[in-house]
Amino acid sequence: MLIALVVIWLIFTALTGSVFLSPRNLSNLFLQSSTIAILAIGMTLVLVAGHLDLSVGSVAGFIGALAAVLQINYNLPTIPTVCVALGAGLAVGAWQGYWVAYRRIPAFIVTLASMIAFRGAILGITGGRTIGPMEDSFKIFGQGYVPSILFSSTNQLDAQGNIILNTYGEPVTGFKMLGSETFYPGDYPPINDVTALIAVFCIAAFVLLELKKRRSRIRYGFSVLPKYIETLRLVAISIAIGAFFSVMALYMGIPYAVLIVFVLGVIFTVITNNTPFGRHLYAMGGNLEAARLSGINIKKRTLGVFMLMGLLTAIAGIVLTARLNAATTSAGQNFELDAISAAIIGGTSTMGGVGTIFGSIIGALVMASLDNGMSLMNLDITWQYIVKGSILLLAVWIDIATRKKN
Repeated sequence: MLIALVVIWLIFTALTGSVFLSPRNLSNLFLQSSTIAILAIGMTLVLVAGHLDLSVGSVAGFIGALAAVLQINYNLPTIPTVCVALGAGLAVGAWQGYWVAYRRIPAFIVTLASMIAFRGAILGITGGRTIGPMEDSFKIFGQGYVPSILFSSTNQLDAQGNIILNTYGEPVTGFKMLGSETFYPGDYPPINDVTALIAVFCIAAFVLLELKKRRSRIRYGFSVLPKYIETLRLVAISIAIGAFFSVMALYMGIPYAVLIVFVLGVIFTVITNNTPFGRHLYAMGGNLEAARLSGINIKKRTLGVFMLMGLLTAIAGIVLTARLNAATTSAGQNFELDAISAAIIGGTSTMGGVGTIFGSIIGALVMASLDNGMSLMNLDITWQYIVKGSILLLAVWIDIATRKKN
């Protein structure tokens, strides 16, 4: 999937005259994909366990609307608002998990009913109106960037994100080009040192963990790659990590929303790979009857996975509302389709038992890259939907064909 993502980026770069790979566009691309990436993490857990959740878009929109109502109508501070929103997400997940696990109603039906019900609940809680703007401390979840320590900029932006006053308060009347980015008079190339430090930390942690894993495999007699191939692999992935963070370091820094996706990705990768709960989910999706006979509490695990899905949906709703700076009646519409597509394109099987968190995040980036690239090309919306649908169909076909072959 990483190779496919790089190929997609190179194609769009050639077709858009290098605009696609500019730091500003890629930083915005990562920010725009964050909501779907969060939902895709939860959808991966649900699909791996052998279920499906069609309600995530409506629930995310509802929880975002709930947060907006609490802040605008009831003047609730940001932290209590976030806590209530997260609690609501857990409650929704527990409600759905109860019907699936203990009443044996198929998850497809339960979540389809919730999708319809919560779409109506959004209209009810908002009164059919857009509610906003949100407090600055809340907007930071969807619009904020990790600040720089050594460098600071006080550029003033208009509604479209264009700089209208530079660092020194001077009106911007011209600009100069540096590579593919635009820098304004009286300003300097924005290099975010905190983002650079995060990149160094991630690369170091990755290399150390991989070396530890290699030593462990050797100690227990498992096969490992030759040293020169392993070295090339570590260097290639380290360069990819560095390139990912450098894009944001050269713009405004890493957005908090992207940082949330990164942290959640690490947490749930550990959960799925290194905890009994995660391994039980894979066992359930691989063979439910065998998992039951092995002593796994199917009902408890099913309830747990839907509660986690509800929690992640609440986080996605918070990020979405913060990025839009308002709650709208159409918020989250069709997000469930994008989340399912991202998980499947990222390698998660529709038949359960197979999938990775990292793959689903890459899948979300693929979907966002297609949207962004086709929009930059001014491709008709008709063809955008056709292309995305065709890619989803291809991914499912590959999954089924691979399983049959195995």
